[in-house]
Amino acid sequence: MNQTLIKESVTDKLFLSIVYIFLSIVLILILFPLLHILSASFSSPSAVTSGKVWLWPVDFTLVGYKAVFQNSDILVGFGNSFFYTIVGTLVNVAFTVMLAYPLARKTFYGRGLIMILIVFTMFFDGGLIPNYLLVKSLGMVNTRWAMIIPGALAVFQVIIARTFFQSIPEELAEAAEMDGCSDMRFFLRIVLPLSKPILAVLFLMYAVGHWNAYFNALIYLKDSSMFPLQIFLRNILILNSENSDMLTNVNSLLVQQGLKDLLKYSLIVVSSAPVLIIYPFVQRHFVKGVMIGSLKG
Repeated sequence: MNQTLIKESVTDKLFLSIVYIFLSIVLILILFPLLHILSASFSSPSAVTSGKVWLWPVDFTLVGYKAVFQNSDILVGFGNSFFYTIVGTLVNVAFTVMLAYPLARKTFYGRGLIMILIVFTMFFDGGLIPNYLLVKSLGMVNTRWAMIIPGALAVFQVIIARTFFQSIPEELAEAAEMDGCSDMRFFLRIVLPLSKPILAVLFLMYAVGHWNAYFNALIYLKDSSMFPLQIFLRNILILNSENSDMLTNVNSLLVQQGLKDLLKYSLIVVSSAPVLIIYPFVQRHFVKGVMIGSLKG
């Protein structure tokens, strides 16, 4: 028996060792490009273009970030992205909660049919042209609402929220009703305070989606004053069409040595920073909300 336990112990240790080695390799593969981009953004243009940058900055400089924040278009893009993210996320969460909560109540008649119709839209969509014609007929083309209203509701998030609300005991609603509490008051005073984990999940999912969104702006927006940051980032990373204003007050020698590549790395870091800063504060609620919303009900 002792030999069996020893063999099992050795086998377990060997298995755990393999798992740790595999996860360590995956971690390295994920961290290396991130560290490379971060280091390159603080390196000199000549070091970036010559391929000297690996994990640590070479010839530390803030020239790339200086050029980024001196550009008026980038600042406009930042402001627009913050607006779309904040307003759009609030609209998304409000619509999602207003739809998911009634669908989670057993007393809501026809909720099964409505849920089927909602899920149906996940698999069948009108397509790009009908969506554009719809947005155009509503008069939202080249307006900020084109970045908010067409994607005001996501079916996947509705399903997660509905599953979470189903985990709230019906006895709470019955007890509140016996005490003379209305449905709206029950929702505001009891359901919402209990729903902090799922609200954190919804806020994070929607906020990241709005912050990274560029396709709707590419289709619906024509005025550059309403472009989000991702459009300007796309133009620099893919089209290589950065505005000459970015190079204002930057030494022409640095421009010749590769300021264009340095700008790309700096912009990637700047555009990713807000999400990376916010995530640690909601990570605890995010994990809890996803687990409850996916397993219960």
